[in-house]
Amino acid sequence: MEMTNTRLVPAPVATVWEALNDTETLKACIPGCESLEKVSDDEWRAALTARVGPVSAKFNGTMRLIDATPPTGYTLQFEGKGGPAGFAKGEAKVTLAPADGNQTSLTYVVKANVGGKLAQIGSRLIDGAATKLADDFFTCFTAKVAAPPDAAIAAPEDATVVSRNAPRSFPVWRAIAAAIIAVMATYWLWQSGRLG
Repeated sequence: MEMTNTRLVPAPVATVWEALNDTETLKACIPGCESLEKVSDDEWRAALTARVGPVSAKFNGTMRLIDATPPTGYTLQFEGKGGPAGFAKGEAKVTLAPADGNQTSLTYVVKANVGGKLAQIGSRLIDGAATKLADDFFTCFTAKVAAPPDAAIAAPEDATVVSRNAPRSFPVWRAIAAAIIAVMATYWLWQSGRLG
């Protein structure tokens, strides 16, 4: 699958770039993120729990930056493993550009492949789950980069609840890895009959 989108972030390019490369900001904004560990200058490991109703599942993934051109963009390779639910891997190309009013235009192109049981799921469920996670991520991320430095903003408490009826879209950068891992959890719950 391939998806493209552009988002306006109400902060200058340098601020957005800094936040995109700040582990604590990302950990706070990726829904369900339990850990985000920087393995090297260009690689991270993530663990997250995706909750659907009363049921939750834990997934692990890796993310690696390539082709970084600070502060205008990079490509992020990602892979998520959800055991019997399958796997997802791919890349997201992210470009930052100045926009009117001291804002940043963030454009992304995502190419992803899924395997295992995840490959059998319909695009509506994948899109809905990814959209919910992306919206929650962007709400938190935008608030963090636009807020004064001392403001404490966290992801919504129910950010990992995935709606099957959410509008279509797809997440970006490191959030894409978290979203794909969470989609795997949703699919596993769906297949096992725990999600009705």
